[in-house]
Amino acid sequence: MMFGSILNPINSSMLAVALVPIGHAFGVPPSQTAWLVSALYLATAVGQPVIGRLVDAFGPRRLYLLGTALVGVAGLLGVLAPSFWVLIVSRVLLGFGTSAAYPASMYLLRTESERTGMKSPSGILAALSVSNQVIAVIGPTLGGVLIGLGGWHLIFAINVPLSLACLVLGALRLPKHVRAGREADATTSADVPGMLLFAGSLTAFMLFLTSPGVAHWYLPVIGAVAGAVFARRELASADPFIDLRVLSGNTPLLATYARQLLAYTTSYAFLYGYSQWLQDGRGLGPEQAGLLLLPMSLMAIGVTVLTGRRPQVRGKLFVGGIAQLVGVAALLGLNSDSPIWVLVVVGAIFGIPQGLIGLANQNALYAQADPERTGASAGLLRTFTYLGALLASAGNAAFFKTGANTAGLHELAWMLVVVSVLLLLVTAADRAVRRVGRD
Repeated sequence: MMFGSILNPINSSMLAVALVPIGHAFGVPPSQTAWLVSALYLATAVGQPVIGRLVDAFGPRRLYLLGTALVGVAGLLGVLAPSFWVLIVSRVLLGFGTSAAYPASMYLLRTESERTGMKSPSGILAALSVSNQVIAVIGPTLGGVLIGLGGWHLIFAINVPLSLACLVLGALRLPKHVRAGREADATTSADVPGMLLFAGSLTAFMLFLTSPGVAHWYLPVIGAVAGAVFARRELASADPFIDLRVLSGNTPLLATYARQLLAYTTSYAFLYGYSQWLQDGRGLGPEQAGLLLLPMSLMAIGVTVLTGRRPQVRGKLFVGGIAQLVGVAALLGLNSDSPIWVLVVVGAIFGIPQGLIGLANQNALYAQADPERTGASAGLLRTFTYLGALLASAGNAAFFKTGANTAGLHELAWMLVVVSVLLLLVTAADRAVRRVGRD
């Protein structure tokens, strides 16, 4: 399951250093290559809750195998893509394909916890987080090496052997018979209109945020109307795509989703924006940009290893939020002549919140979610993660319209200062996190 869960982060992290070469290959600016990021996360934001519910209904094995098979197909399509928009289709398929492993993993953890009597598998949750951080370590560097060896096509080609490995391991090791949590859901149909309204609302807001202006006034209106119809439909539906009634009745879980959204808006904006600035604004190559992201991931792994087994989350959230604010403030001091050691320090600072906040929210969700909806709740946590990625992608597109220069980096940093302050305020206002890990 850990092997499957890395498919999404490896495709996220490798792309960070490939956006500039892909833009040069197809002759498109950063405002359009941002859609390679958005396409994967838009698909994942829709796919995670859907597949999470299907995992709750049908068990994890079939969904895991179908998802990893789709990853291989998407990788092959990306290699053969004749145009930029076919490449975006490949990223959409990758988004849906990589949506299965995480809710399947969380579901298996829950069933194993009930079978063995283990109250909170914080060690296994930490191992899941560390495995994702390890991929974040090698992802940008591996992407830079692959681009140096054979061009950006190789970051799509690598999905083919990874998919085959996951299929073989999954077929051999995953249990064939796991009790479904809500067997009645197995007979219900997917809420396709709800999914379309959700995706339509997000896409309209994304289009506006990537190119904000009075001339595009109709886009937020379309997004708001689609969002309102979506909310009304979901509240009235007996079997909604996203159960908004559950969210409204579980304030601590809603606060966890809000923290995840804010934290990962900053995290992804840094990952993609900083790596593009290193190449366009600082004049480094993809391999060097990948190496300069290593301190971030190494710091994240170290922090996770040191703190991962402690189930308490409040201190992790505060320290992570403060480190994130310090990191985005440091971006304001960077320019085209900034020395390498400064870039290394900035990367390392951003590793601290990466090692603390995601794992803290994961532990909080485990304590706050309805046990019968663990898969769906875990899928929604990932959905809010990817909503953060979408906002980050929109920010990068808006501030790097013609190139990732230093002025754009500073404008992006000011936006992230606001987001980081909001994260600290949400954490301070949430008293429920004090109880997580202490009950």
